[in-house]
Amino acid sequence: MALDLETREQLIDTVRRFVTERLRPLEAQVSEDDAIPGEVIEEMKGLGLFGLSIPEEYGGLDLSMEDECLVGVELGRTSPAFRSAFGTNVGIGSQGLVMFGTEAQKAKYLPGIASGEIITSFALTEPEAGSDSANVQTRAIRDGDFYVLNGTKRFITNANKADLFTVMARSDPSKPGGGGVSAFLVERNLPGLSVGKPEKKMGQQGAHICDVIFDNVRVPAENRLGAEGEGFKVAMQVLDRGRLHISAVCIGVAERLLADCVAYASERKQFGQAISGFQLIQGMIADSKTEALVAKAMTMETARARDAGKSVTMEAAAAKYFASEMVGRVADRAVQIFGGAGYVADHGIERFYRDVRIFRIYEGTSQIQQVVIARETMKRGG
Repeated sequence: MALDLETREQLIDTVRRFVTERLRPLEAQVSEDDAIPGEVIEEMKGLGLFGLSIPEEYGGLDLSMEDECLVGVELGRTSPAFRSAFGTNVGIGSQGLVMFGTEAQKAKYLPGIASGEIITSFALTEPEAGSDSANVQTRAIRDGDFYVLNGTKRFITNANKADLFTVMARSDPSKPGGGGVSAFLVERNLPGLSVGKPEKKMGQQGAHICDVIFDNVRVPAENRLGAEGEGFKVAMQVLDRGRLHISAVCIGVAERLLADCVAYASERKQFGQAISGFQLIQGMIADSKTEALVAKAMTMETARARDAGKSVTMEAAAAKYFASEMVGRVADRAVQIFGGAGYVADHGIERFYRDVRIFRIYEGTSQIQQVVIARETMKRGG
């Protein structure tokens, strides 16, 4: 649902103030502690951030893709770990249910997802199936009114806090590829489901990824999401929206880094003048600004097209590919502009440099985006 202009501006202003006044002062602490304070999570719930994309009838804000991207840009102006706390509820952990769920499934789970009482997670990646997502080996064998799940999922965001997993599993072993994969809503408390310890990561401390292990987990057949064999379709449609959300966050991070670079370059003096007066510094700022503007134009145009009901698989992949690569270049230039100060922890630039690296990997690697872009372009004849 698209917000009217006044409501949109109020929402953006509220999120911007929350980011500036509440989250940014905590960035170093969250990185050091590898945890977001519980009271901040409660404030996020109170602001409705867990339900940005959930339909209004289930307690969410039901934002359009365009409005969600505008909020995503604001959320990108602080450490990405904060957004990750509710990112799965907004995106990949809930959208399969929103798009393909039965009315009974939606009524059971969506109100809790919107309020943040239920934390969701999206379990697709496996030890031998990452970019090759149609090759999942986790099995879901029908046994009367249940499916029995066995297998391991890897690098699953928010798995250690999740109450509900959207799981992709092979329900028909005789069918190779995506045609044999189904999607399931799997509750955390089912016997046989266990979660590994959080991985130590390069960046985004405070956001956690873990293995999820299924050992003869009996999932009620009524918890299958969509028809049998539709799991890959569910995953791909969820990723279209998720890729635009990530693109918006990348833009916000780039804008934050640009603002920090301009402030630092205006104060830092070398050879008797502020380094902002040096043309080679100006060149890096100009390149970063231009690329951020291009990413924003691509992302917002694609978001509006999706809201209009158009297929945006190629455009969403292109936006995510460009935006995630762009923010990596901006972060690299930021370290260069800050010089030695950018390499040490005090200014937080090195932290962002590490944080943004994952954007080129999750929601589909840059190489997978290239494959999608090329495939869709050839389908369209150019």
